[in-house]
Amino acid sequence: MRVAFVGKGGSGKTTLSSLFARYATRRGPVVAIDADINQHLGLALGLAVDPAGDRAGDAAEQPPPLGGMLTEIKDYLRGDNPRIRDAASMVKTTPPGRGSRLVRLDDPFFPSCSVEGVSLMVTGPFEEDDLGVACYHSKLGAVELYLNHLVDGPGEYVVVDMTAGADSFASGLFTRFDLTFLVAEPTRQGVSVYRQYRDHAAGFDVEIAVVGNKVHAPEDVDFLREHVGDDLLTWFGHSPAIRGMEQGRPFTLDDLEPAGHLALAAMLDRLDAQPKDWPKFGRQAAEFHIRNARAWADRATGEDLSAQIDPGFVYGPAVAAS
Repeated sequence: MRVAFVGKGGSGKTTLSSLFARYATRRGPVVAIDADINQHLGLALGLAVDPAGDRAGDAAEQPPPLGGMLTEIKDYLRGDNPRIRDAASMVKTTPPGRGSRLVRLDDPFFPSCSVEGVSLMVTGPFEEDDLGVACYHSKLGAVELYLNHLVDGPGEYVVVDMTAGADSFASGLFTRFDLTFLVAEPTRQGVSVYRQYRDHAAGFDVEIAVVGNKVHAPEDVDFLREHVGDDLLTWFGHSPAIRGMEQGRPFTLDDLEPAGHLALAAMLDRLDAQPKDWPKFGRQAAEFHIRNARAWADRATGEDLSAQIDPGFVYGPAVAAS
């Protein structure tokens, strides 16, 4: 299953996605992808930093960023697909077809590092050369291509820490998941991001479950229930263990309070209960590729990119096995 963590900036989505990724390793292999411009998921998972808090220590341990190898990723994934002329004509929404290279969770081409039993991939931060000339979505294209060509099997998990707010709607990436956890604080700002995300996702059959965070009293739960209704799945209250983790103290899931374990179990059970819908995945991949082709990609590449869609291609494990 593939799950995205979204929410208002500062809501705690990176912290909760790191906890969930650790917890999910109890049921199967996990790939966690840092797709947030702030690139803090490795830090939350426990990559080392020096005593001064400088990020040089953990940056040295993080894998090479996917955002810096976009051309190589395109060449690798297009394989022998005759519908894709070259890497330059392959865009972030280009779907797989017959001849494309499909990947599994443990594909060695995609650089990762192991931390807390989780395989961590990173899109990479903004570089100095990006400032003023590029947007972060160019790096997120590597994640979208990876998910488009990934065939994840039973008991395998992909956990993606997304950009804050509704920024993920700038591409079709928001449809590449089986479930989206929206982390919401019990505030007007927190639930307004939920409403914005829900409204943008309406009509695309996107499954959303709300996870409350920074809940301090029963009134906070009542507030969330009033504003998000049945979408509220579970919540996290004040946790000295999580605060210590965020401050850089040694942490394992055994340090987490029982309430935190119950919340993580509810989240994993909800994800495992979500049906895997490969046909919908394929339909939406084609839909957003056509949208991007008409909006900008045809003009940028000088060709009709709708021809890259292979009507005879079938998504799912069966085609990967063949």
